[in-house]
Amino acid sequence: MDILPAIDLKDGRAVRLTKGLMHSAKIYSNEPWVLAKSFEDMGSKWLHLVDLNGAFAGEPKNLEQIEKIRRHCNLSLELGGGIRDEATIKRYIDLGIDRIILGSIALKDPDFVKAMTKKYRIVVGIDAIDGFVAVEGWAEKSTMRATDLAREFADAGVEAIICTDVGKDGTLSGVNVDFTLQIAQASGVDTIASGGVKDLSDIIALQETNKVSGAIIGKAFYEGTIDLREAFKVTSK
Repeated sequence: MDILPAIDLKDGRAVRLTKGLMHSAKIYSNEPWVLAKSFEDMGSKWLHLVDLNGAFAGEPKNLEQIEKIRRHCNLSLELGGGIRDEATIKRYIDLGIDRIILGSIALKDPDFVKAMTKKYRIVVGIDAIDGFVAVEGWAEKSTMRATDLAREFADAGVEAIICTDVGKDGTLSGVNVDFTLQIAQASGVDTIASGGVKDLSDIIALQETNKVSGAIIGKAFYEGTIDLREAFKVTSK
């Protein structure tokens, strides 16, 4: 199981939100690229990046910091946040991003996502509020169940699905293992858990399912409730 440390970018800084609310942003670093390098030094292979401003604007808003992160580390990078057309995908791929996360557009235009999987490494982000898909930077809740959207991409060629329980994100209240399993079973695609990871027990619980391919760790690292080096050791066994 992969561990993906997370850097969420807002106004060029690394921040964490609580339940996706922009006004809840807590700043953890003014130099996100330094954080990225530290994750690499700890033994990470991946970095999960989100352009929070871009998620609301629908276009890239933190390009300077994303470029710095790419220049200063050798991690594999996945990036999401307001990516809604092929021109933006190409722009990020040209910057050296390894795979692209498509979120809101996966609900609005699944055929577009399926077409992009034939050209690029695509991950679908499914964020849910009370089991229903959240869109537009989590500002809105749709009428589609997250499991139904996961089923839509069962044979679409996506590399993975990242599923986030928005109600738990940034709360350090524990990951929603059941929700993650529901998405994995509905899609049959590699599924990465996100939202609420608190400590090593969450990582162990996800790994013991034998059905979860990864976990994104954000606030737990920043608030010191999890030792990333230990998490890497546990998941490499």
